[in-house]
Amino acid sequence: MFRTARAILSGVAVVAVAALVAPASAAEKLRVGKAVAFAWTFSPLDVGIQTGIFAKHGVEIEASAFNGDARMQQGLTSDSIDVGIGSGPGMAFMVKGVPAKAVGAMAGIPRNMAVMVGYDSPIKTVDDLKGKKLGVTTVGSLTDWIGKRINHLKGWGPAGITTVPIGGMPPARAAIKTGQIDGYIGALEVGYHLEEAKEWRVITGAAPFVDHFITHVFFVRDDVIAKRPQAVKAFLQGWQDTIAFMKANKAKAVEITSKVVNISPATAARAYDEQMSVFNTDLSFDPKAVTVLKQSFLEMGLLKEIPEDKVMFTTQFLPVKAGM
Repeated sequence: MFRTARAILSGVAVVAVAALVAPASAAEKLRVGKAVAFAWTFSPLDVGIQTGIFAKHGVEIEASAFNGDARMQQGLTSDSIDVGIGSGPGMAFMVKGVPAKAVGAMAGIPRNMAVMVGYDSPIKTVDDLKGKKLGVTTVGSLTDWIGKRINHLKGWGPAGITTVPIGGMPPARAAIKTGQIDGYIGALEVGYHLEEAKEWRVITGAAPFVDHFITHVFFVRDDVIAKRPQAVKAFLQGWQDTIAFMKANKAKAVEITSKVVNISPATAARAYDEQMSVFNTDLSFDPKAVTVLKQSFLEMGLLKEIPEDKVMFTTQFLPVKAGM
């Protein structure tokens, strides 16, 4: 009897020790792609990775970047990424058949976007943009819409701004130097960075031309939403907690983001001060902003009729607040 009890106790001890040394459940792996590599508003992804916030939520991120929203949508379609961080106008691609949905509105009015020209360009004001060619990342992108929006509000029509899909920063810088385009619509902090180098100048931010909008959203493939909802929820929570960390730790946020976006700490600090307020506190889709966004699809010729909400986005994971 004694030997039997002793054997049982010994077995229990072995099981207990095994439980202590057994590896924790594997982290959820998510392939996350940014529409572009150089936008400061996308850099919280890197902050969350480097500070271990996503890992804390059980998410392992494989990060990548594309040369524009349209190419990121191709990545979602080809199953090369699970999650895409892109523009609100990119939701039009859902209507066109991209097997994904927006799951959260990350940023509102585009305070982070601007129109830039060469430093020695004769263009000095917004009115000087009439009849000019402005580079944008891709057709149907946020940058494309901003150019068309300025043109529409100014009432210039066909004689106004022409948007030219050019891709990311390297081709844009080359195209401005060679005179192929007159300016570029892109991330505000990039404009500030190139102003420091006396290469470009910022003519205007995009915010004066927009009252309600959804600048950036999170896209997730339909199969990931259906089969791995906990991973989606964990990612969104990790993002919101990262934003909270950045608000409470400016110095660390500036240190990381300046290296990620390849800008000076001074420019990163300026971006921090001007753009932290753009992040949505609970990732919800503002109805007024959705209405403006849908109208933008028609203005850009992306769609011929107003789509239903359910085709573009889902609210099943919302709201998401920091610390939830």
